[in-house]
Amino acid sequence: MDSTVAPPTSEASAPNSQPSLIRGLSLLDSVLLLVSGIIGSSIFLTAKDIAGPLPQPMWFLGVWVIGGVISLFGCAAFAELGSMFPESGGQYIYLREAYGDLIAFLYGWMLFAVANGGSIAALAVAAAAYSGQVFPIVSQEHIIFAMAGVAITRAHVFALLLIAFVTYVNVVGLRWGALLQNLSTWTKFAAMAGFVLLGLLIGKGDWSHFSSHGAPLMMGLHPTQLISAMGVALIAVFWAYDGWVYITWVAGEVKEPRRNVPLGMVFGVLAVGAIYIAMNVAYLYALPTSEIAKHETIAHAAAVALFSPRAAGWLSLMIAVSCFSAAATCTLSGARVYLAMAQDGVFFKRMAVIHPKWRTPAFSLIGQGVWAGLLTVSGRYDQLYTYVIYGMVLSYTLTVIGMFLLRWRRPDIPRPYRCTGYPWLPAIYVLVGAAWTLNTIITRPTEAFWGTAIVLIGIPGYLYWKKSSRKAAMTA
Repeated sequence: MDSTVAPPTSEASAPNSQPSLIRGLSLLDSVLLLVSGIIGSSIFLTAKDIAGPLPQPMWFLGVWVIGGVISLFGCAAFAELGSMFPESGGQYIYLREAYGDLIAFLYGWMLFAVANGGSIAALAVAAAAYSGQVFPIVSQEHIIFAMAGVAITRAHVFALLLIAFVTYVNVVGLRWGALLQNLSTWTKFAAMAGFVLLGLLIGKGDWSHFSSHGAPLMMGLHPTQLISAMGVALIAVFWAYDGWVYITWVAGEVKEPRRNVPLGMVFGVLAVGAIYIAMNVAYLYALPTSEIAKHETIAHAAAVALFSPRAAGWLSLMIAVSCFSAAATCTLSGARVYLAMAQDGVFFKRMAVIHPKWRTPAFSLIGQGVWAGLLTVSGRYDQLYTYVIYGMVLSYTLTVIGMFLLRWRRPDIPRPYRCTGYPWLPAIYVLVGAAWTLNTIITRPTEAFWGTAIVLIGIPGYLYWKKSSRKAAMTA
């Protein structure tokens, strides 16, 4: 394992050297990438899972603050690691330096096989489905092809076209990929701001929904019961905040990464927290928590209550844009992890190639797009992602623990940013992450078993690629 920090890549490369990635992402690009990646469809769906266990309005809104603060604890640790290793691959690199290449590979394999590939598939299908609410030609009802229990609809075809489009745009240049992501993110911001502002200014809501009507702060619960209810609600909140790690994956293309990666994470999570609280204020203005707990698609119910049933079409387009924007971010950032794996000799060799003209991980992007497309037509991406959710949280927890290990083992590495609140704040994150992972294993053993199995299936591939890498090194 190389103990040195790789020098920053740059636009210029020596005449005989291999092409390198371009550091073309500014701090604003980084913040927009992170915010876009986090805000997908969850904010339009999770309120029901929070209002159920926490019907008191103050807790309903407060849990979003708590979830954001705990996420910031994790961000602070990742920010230190990002300042130490400003390379593309991010969390994969951090796990490799802390635990070795097997653990890092299993993380990357989980991303490729299910977590990121499944996210791209799910977001593309969601974007197509919500577009179909406005444009009937993109319909989930019209089946084009069916065989062996798999039905391909017009929505699936549209989702495949979206995946192909965002993949192509990212292949032909970082700037084009960032432009697409930024444009879709600003469009999403404008739509959500319109929903909140118009809803609060002219919507048919009621500020009395924010009153507890004399209900006790503890909701009549014992402190341990309140903590349990808070834990249930935080599952949905943490899912909604998931994605702040994306900026670390593209660290090799961020300008001044030792400064901008940490700042991007902190500013991004703060921006997401503000947006989430604003959206939930609008939901609460539209409906009391007792009604919110009854609606799976809370954004639709709130739009109908605030405006009229005719607002559903506009809302569907807003959600479609939000999902497309998140899919664009997943596409841009995820390919950089597989690039780092391939450059380490533990993934498909072709994915280690940087395109000499476009200076992008073109083959990594294409491979990712093909696999996401296969998951799209399989219809199994949601189920598979459910299996590995606990593994993703476990990987975050292990990475924060890795920061402690590297403080002890590698004190010599420059740390332009040192974790705020060390050691207490990252320790709190580790405790919360470990408790959440353990609770998932206990309460959902089937999902935990299959999630573990999916990760371990990658071990034969690791052994094969490792052996091939050694042979290539010996013959070189």
